[in-house]
Amino acid sequence: MSQSLSLSWSQLEENLPRTRVQVAKLDKLPNNELILLAQSGLRTDRAAVAELMRRHQSHVDRILYHLAPDWQDRADLAQEVWIRVYKNIKSLNEPEKFRGWLSRIATNLFYDELRKRKRVAPPLSLDAPINVGDGSIEWDIASDTPNPSEHLSTVEFYDQLKAAIANLPAAFRTTIVLREIEGLSYEEIADVTGVSIGTVKSRIARARAGLQSQLTGYFES
Repeated sequence: MSQSLSLSWSQLEENLPRTRVQVAKLDKLPNNELILLAQSGLRTDRAAVAELMRRHQSHVDRILYHLAPDWQDRADLAQEVWIRVYKNIKSLNEPEKFRGWLSRIATNLFYDELRKRKRVAPPLSLDAPINVGDGSIEWDIASDTPNPSEHLSTVEFYDQLKAAIANLPAAFRTTIVLREIEGLSYEEIADVTGVSIGTVKSRIARARAGLQSQLTGYFES
């Protein structure tokens, strides 16, 4: 990712009610125990949620980055994700599914904003092979010190990739980002998107086929 959102808990304090401060060593607690602590008491434990944010902020950043790379207010969206986590974490009945639950909050927030803006924002990248002719080509084109020609080729490739992804239905885009970028299992994606595992597999296959169809001409030229 080219730019981290780098949220800090202090940025959220104005939006969250004051609660008791947890003095225990939160960074030593397993994730599930931390979630149970956040859910304890009459109000959500703010310190526990702050530690959850520290552990999982990069996950939220990646989802929003790949779903909305050209949105300048992704930091605001990420902040809203954690406000929603704070307000709703008591409804999470299975702490071991926190990561998927968090993904669903971020994804739903993206769609809420997308409906408001009435436009589709394409992801920036995708890490999966393209099948061309009698072989395949990896999409991961990376170099620490690219020469001018390599840089130009890379820029051209990602322009083509973004144009191809822009033509994907939003549901396909979300599904394949969660699979190829975030590495979620089919079961987790089904839980996040609210569809069956069969539908998840179908969307991923159709998204890949659509991208391959659009990009084959570019690779063969």
